[in-house]
Amino acid sequence: MRRQRFTKIVATLGPASSTPERLRELFEAGADVFRLNFSHGVPDDHRKRVAQLRALEKKYNHPIAILMDLQGPKLRLGVIGKQPMELKKGQKLRFDMDPKPATAKRVPLLHPEIFKAAKADGLLLIDDGKVRLRIVAHDKDTIDAVVEVAGQISDRKGVNLPNLVLPMSPMTPKDRKDLDFGLSLGVDWVALSFVQHAHDIAELKKLVAGRAAVMAKLEKPAAIDHLDEIIEQSDGIMVARGDLGVEMPPEAVPPLQKRILAACRVAGKPAIVATQMLDSMVHSPTPTRAEASDVATAVYDGTDAVMLSAESASGDYPIEAVTIMDRIIRAAEGDPLYRRLMDASRHEPEATTADAISAAARQCAHTLSAAAIVTYTNTGSTTLRAARERPDVRILCLTPNPDTARRMALTWGVHPVHAEDAHNFADMVQRAVSVARKEELAKEGERLVITAGVPFGTPGATNILRIAYV
Repeated sequence: MRRQRFTKIVATLGPASSTPERLRELFEAGADVFRLNFSHGVPDDHRKRVAQLRALEKKYNHPIAILMDLQGPKLRLGVIGKQPMELKKGQKLRFDMDPKPATAKRVPLLHPEIFKAAKADGLLLIDDGKVRLRIVAHDKDTIDAVVEVAGQISDRKGVNLPNLVLPMSPMTPKDRKDLDFGLSLGVDWVALSFVQHAHDIAELKKLVAGRAAVMAKLEKPAAIDHLDEIIEQSDGIMVARGDLGVEMPPEAVPPLQKRILAACRVAGKPAIVATQMLDSMVHSPTPTRAEASDVATAVYDGTDAVMLSAESASGDYPIEAVTIMDRIIRAAEGDPLYRRLMDASRHEPEATTADAISAAARQCAHTLSAAAIVTYTNTGSTTLRAARERPDVRILCLTPNPDTARRMALTWGVHPVHAEDAHNFADMVQRAVSVARKEELAKEGERLVITAGVPFGTPGATNILRIAYV
C-alpha cells in the first residue's frame, strides 16, 4: 500500500462508508486515516467500524490510523416553537434561561456559561452565523440584543460567541463516556473540540494516559491567542476551518491556516486541514475548480493531511472524493514550486543530537539521491523529526510498537511498518534493506539513509546515521 504522495488523506466514516467493502474501497483509493465522528452514530456503529478497519489492516499488513473526534459542548437555543421565528433587522430580543418556549420578545438560551461571559457590544451568531445579534445589555440571568443580520431561528439552532472565552470545560459528561469507550476500542488519535487554552489539552492527556495521541481542534478564535502553548501540549493539530469561519471574518481564515501550519512545522507536530475541502462532492461526482485549488493550497502550505467530512461520511460519491483528493495532492507535490516551498520554509534544527541526525539524513538523502530515509523508532519522535525536515524522499518508519506505527500513518511522508527492533549494526542495515525492498520503497542498486539509536531499543536516543546499499 505504498502511496505515491507525501500528504495524507483523512476520511470521515458515516452512513455512506460503513460496510467492509466500502472501507476497503476507501483505503485502496487512498485514505490513510479514518475519522469516527462521535457527534453522530451509536457505540455499536463505531465498534463495528473499528473491527472492520483492524481486519482491513491485517489483510493488507499495513498500519491504519483511527481518529476519534469528541463532540464537545454544543451551545444551542432552547425551544422556539412549532414554527420558525422570523427576526428583522433592528429588532430587540431578550435571551434568558427560562426553558419555556420562545415568545416574540424572548428566547430560551439554557447555558449559564454564556451569561457569565457576555460583554456589551459582543456578538451572538445563530445557525452558523446566518443570523447575527449584538449584545446591548446583560446581567447574570438575561442578555438583551439587537438583530444586525435578519433571518429565521428555530428549535435547537447552534449559537457561537466569537472572541469570548467561555468558562467551561471542552469535555462534557458525554465526551468522557465516549472517550472511555473509544480508548477501549483502541483508537490511535483523540481529537478534542472547543479548545480554548493549553490546559484543556492537559486535562484530556491526563485521562488518555498515553493510550492514544491527542489532537487539538482549533475552531475558537480564543485558541489562537494561545497557539504556541496549545501546540506544545498537543500531539497534533486540526485546523477546523468551518467553525473558525463562523466566528472570524472569512478573509482571516486563509492566513491563519498558514500561520498554524507553519507553527506546527516548527514544533514537529502533524497537522490536518479540515472542513468543506470538497464540499460540492457530497452531491456531485466532481469538485469545483475552487475546491481543487483549496486542497492544493493546503498541500503547498505543508500540511500533513487533508480531511474529508460529509463527502465520505454521508455523500453520494465517497470513493470519488478520496480519488480526486489523491490526484490533486499528487499534482501539487509534482510541481517544482512545491519542493522550493518545502525547502524555503525549513527551520534550523535545534541543538540536539536527534535534530542534527535528522537534518543530516535529509541532506544525505538529497545529495546521494537515496531511495528513502529509514528511521528506527519506538515512540515515533525520531520519525516526526525526520518528517519536519520535509525530505524529497519517503520516510520508512520501522517500529516494534504497533500503536506508534498506526499513529505515524497520519504524518507527512511517513510509510510506517510494524517491525522488530534492530539487535546490532548488521541487523539494522539488513532489516532496513529487506523491508524497504518488500514495501517497494527501494530496489537493487539504490541507497538508503538509516537513522537509529544506540543502545538499540532505547527511546529518544537517536545518534546514528548510516548509508546502506540495497
